[in-house]
Amino acid sequence: MNLVFVVEDNQDLLSIEIKLLEDNGYRVRGFLDTISLWNGLGEETPDLILLDLTLPDRDGLDVCRDLKSDPILRAIPIIMVTGRLELDDIVKGLNLGADDYICKPFEQEELLARVRAILRRSAHLPQNGTVEIVPGLNLDIQRQELIDKGKRIILTLSEFRILQLLTTRPEWAFRRSEILDHLWGDDKIVVERTVDVHISNLREKLGRHATLIQKVHGVGYCFKAKKGNTGNEG
Repeated sequence: MNLVFVVEDNQDLLSIEIKLLEDNGYRVRGFLDTISLWNGLGEETPDLILLDLTLPDRDGLDVCRDLKSDPILRAIPIIMVTGRLELDDIVKGLNLGADDYICKPFEQEELLARVRAILRRSAHLPQNGTVEIVPGLNLDIQRQELIDKGKRIILTLSEFRILQLLTTRPEWAFRRSEILDHLWGDDKIVVERTVDVHISNLREKLGRHATLIQKVHGVGYCFKAKKGNTGNEG
């Protein structure tokens, strides 16, 4: 049974989310602030965190940053739950390593769909092994990290799965809709703009290898077997 942590400062909404998830087969722990969240993380590790961005003792974006900076906790998927509708806040959360977001007010079925999708793709990840992407650059499957000449680079779950998809067919231009299908399957709810944010973050982490992922105008993105600028980069 998957364990979900819900961090929400509104007691009524927290109770609704807990009941919804428990009624659908999840084990749930709720927290009204970040202090209680960290205490809970010291006791057990959840399979997913639903993180409100407006908390009484700390900004949720800062909490997300701390979670993704922790070598033990960084692999936990995070869904941001926010009443902030500004795109900048959403993009900032994705940049910090959150895997998805949902805006308040939300439909209960939408929340369940996002939770199911995140947990499903986490469960289907290969558990071990290292794959060489190009000479000197490897993908550690177990740790969801890139290894660039011994230097380890942390990836989010979405970044990891996008890179896996692109490298399965080098030189092939994947449409944004195909990438979303790979990430979410039948639970696809997010907008295509989300793909661009994840790709941008992934290319930044690739550093000197950034041109391995190139934008194909009017189509989507492709993985270049050899580094170089083909005129489609962007």
